[in-house]
Amino acid sequence: MKILIVDDQRLMREGLATIIGLEQGMEVIGTAVDGRDAYTKALELRPDVVLMDIRMPGMDGVEGTELILRALPEIKVLILTTFDDAELILRVLEKGVHGYLLKDMPSEAIVSAIQTVYNGGSVLQPDITATLLKELKKMSEWHPDNAHPLHINEPSGLNLLTEREKEVLTLLGQGLNNKEIAGLLNITEGTVKNHVSNLIAKLGLRDRTQAAVFSVRHQI
Repeated sequence: MKILIVDDQRLMREGLATIIGLEQGMEVIGTAVDGRDAYTKALELRPDVVLMDIRMPGMDGVEGTELILRALPEIKVLILTTFDDAELILRVLEKGVHGYLLKDMPSEAIVSAIQTVYNGGSVLQPDITATLLKELKKMSEWHPDNAHPLHINEPSGLNLLTEREKEVLTLLGQGLNNKEIAGLLNITEGTVKNHVSNLIAKLGLRDRTQAAVFSVRHQI
């Protein structure tokens, strides 16, 4: 598994490279200092996973991610950040990244997250999702018409969902996995997986990460 690390702080780049390099089956093939550097290195080195910081001088992680995924859609991008700005995280998730983590997570959790996205999964940290929901609620309360500025009209495709699919979508937006959703709704994990696949198709989304962002963005 080839990994590219992107961070403007040298200590963070080198620390992550050391931690990840100790893992069997993982190889750090390069590092980059900002979004544009990441894009250039990704084109040259073709990593499997890019570990991307958001806040960087020059081109930030949002723009860098967009460039990489447009040119190399097979690459998995995992956001690693100290920044808990709700709108910025939503923006980068809407670009199609496969998850996000905070830098203060234990090293084994970061390694596990890399493995998850490499194997086609997504990583949504529940406490960040809670922050997103909180921030969006505040925006709704501040709006002069007391209507969420990002959710004035019902989003396209929502009327195609069944009530159960809407319930699953809401729980996705809270960062729950299939097992947790199955437990809450008293259905099997296989049934949850089917509901997730159906709602993703109906809403024209790419994966469960984008479905979760959709849920948060539109306060489903």
